[in-house]
Amino acid sequence: MGEDSESPKINHSFLRDYVTEADVISTVEFNQTGDLLATGDKGGRVVIFHRETESKIESEELGESGEYNVYSTFQSHEPDFDYLKSLEIEEKINKIRWLPQQNAAHFLLSTNDKTIKLWKVSERDKRPEGYNLKDEEGRIKDISTVTSLQVPVLKPTDLMVEVRPRRIFANGHTYHVNSISVNSDGETYLSADDLRINMWHLDITDRSFNIVDIKPANMEDLTEVITAAEFHPQHCHLFVYSSSKGTLRLCDMRESALCDKHSKIFEEPEDPGNRSFFSEIISSVSDVKFSHSGRYLLTRDYLTVKVWDLNMEKGPVETYQVHEYLRGKLCSLYENDCIFDKFECVWNSTDSVIMTGAYNSFFRMFDRETGRGVTLEAWRESSKPRAVLRTRRVYTGGRRRRGDVGVDSLDFSKKILHMAWHPAENIIAIAATNNLYIFQDRVNAENQ
Repeated sequence: MGEDSESPKINHSFLRDYVTEADVISTVEFNQTGDLLATGDKGGRVVIFHRETESKIESEELGESGEYNVYSTFQSHEPDFDYLKSLEIEEKINKIRWLPQQNAAHFLLSTNDKTIKLWKVSERDKRPEGYNLKDEEGRIKDISTVTSLQVPVLKPTDLMVEVRPRRIFANGHTYHVNSISVNSDGETYLSADDLRINMWHLDITDRSFNIVDIKPANMEDLTEVITAAEFHPQHCHLFVYSSSKGTLRLCDMRESALCDKHSKIFEEPEDPGNRSFFSEIISSVSDVKFSHSGRYLLTRDYLTVKVWDLNMEKGPVETYQVHEYLRGKLCSLYENDCIFDKFECVWNSTDSVIMTGAYNSFFRMFDRETGRGVTLEAWRESSKPRAVLRTRRVYTGGRRRRGDVGVDSLDFSKKILHMAWHPAENIIAIAATNNLYIFQDRVNAENQ
């Protein structure tokens, strides 16, 4: 993972030449097997990519995986209006979460600011023919013309991917939904907004159970909001949520039905010497993720990513600087609102490497064993299949290398906010505004 190590190779990318607000990708998520990848955008659309397996043997010989191609596209949410509060509800997809696969069909949850929907994704390659009471075009026959009975048969047809809404979970949140997380029991999930966390059963749409409520009696006393929440990957009674004050609260639903009182709280004491006007803003946690083992928590604030041990509450066990060089530019970042950007963070399949985004189409990877980080760039010039991803470095002083990027030259409109890591392999998906990049580490594949 060092700066000089051989870079991963690009597997594929999906690029568009124009950018409209509706095309900007707002969430990325692999399913449990990694064969499907779903993206949501600000236009309320969900695009599902499927991993091709036709040339599996050839791909293994080349040290590559099958490419991801468009599998299905559908409109998940439409713009809406809250007449009671006279507020427009955006169609933007905030989160997508896949449910564990139980049969041939796939199920996913998608949410905008207010409404969560459960979608069924299924394939159909046969169609019934030979109805007794319908003609070939589906029109009802005159019963008097039916002189004999026949058994309908299934005949092969072109593959069709059908996406249908199965459940709509509405009216559960007063504030904007920022997180959804499927429970390990496979029957329930949680949804979190700025002040409350609700627990839903996947079969019940008209009611949810409130498990966290931090809304004060007087809104003038409000000091923090919920920024993210996630269930434990193995224990269905545990979940964690983060706040704008940089704290993490681990809750156990066995202790109390309403988990306003946490089981554990994780926070890092603030250094009074570094206190500034921006301290609270940059300490706000924008994302929290359990490790696959369930032992650690990964969090992202504006300048750092941190790893926390569930058995040690006094502070993080690992802290990695993402773009410390921006600390001196917080004033200008505040003026252009970039300081409020919400970056995500992810683990690799073995919890040994973590990844998060930055500006200028850069994203960072950190090797937990060595502590070293690498900066990579998702850019158009390296978007051809099997092109090499080059490492980048931001010049902050000292000897300047060829290709270094100056801090003042960074493009803050090109931000990597959303990403996902394949659950079993070194394949990552990076959302860069309206472009989706999929990278594969061929170096590791060749060494296996």
